[in-house]
Order: sequence, then structure tokens, then C-alpha cells
Amino acid sequence: MRVKRGVPAHAKHKKILDKAKGMQHYRTRSYRLAKQGVIKALRYSYRDRRNKKRDLRSLWITRINNASRELGISYSQLIAGMKTKNITLDRKILADLAVNDKKAFEAIVNTVKEK
Repeated sequence: MRVKRGVPAHAKHKKILDKAKGMQHYRTRSYRLAKQGVIKALRYSYRDRRNKKRDLRSLWITRINNASRELGISYSQLIAGMKTKNITLDRKILADLAVNDKKAFEAIVNTVKEK
């Protein structure tokens, strides 16, 4: 007796088409185009989970730099001064302070500026 593959094939196609739901045009209807789109989307998501960390660090540095320059010190001078004063705050926390708690950030900058 021969085995017909209709049910597994339909299930496989349905799984891919469900993943391609938010895509446009024939990618939502054509299995072949949907499969290509899903593979590409998964590739992008894998890559960008790593790039997100890079982008956020860059954003934090920009925020710290802008806030510190308003207080009369550059980003590099601030980080170097923090190392010499043994202030161990990472860039994520510093950026959050620079945006949400300006007084605390100003206190850190003033501590670094003191000689």
C-alpha cells in the first residue's frame, strides 16, 4: 500500500504560512515565497539580536556624552575620571541617570571634576 503525504505536507505548509502572516503580497499566499521570506526573517532576527547590544551601547554613550558636555566635560574625560576615582557604574546606568536623574548625574560629574 502506498503512503500519501497530503496531511504532513499540508501541516508543513500551514506552519510556514502562519509564520509569514505579517508579510505582504504573495509571501502570505505562496508557500515557496513564504518559505523564502521566513528564512530571511529568521536570519535577520538572529543577526539583529546581536546587533541590538551594539546599538544600545552606542545610544548610551551618545546620551552620556551629551549630558556630560552640558556640564562642561567630555565623555572620554568623564570615563577616565571615573576610573581614577574608582566609580564603577556601567554605561547603561550612567545613561539612565543622565536622562532620568540629572542631579545624581551632576553629582558624579562634579566628583570627577574635583582634583
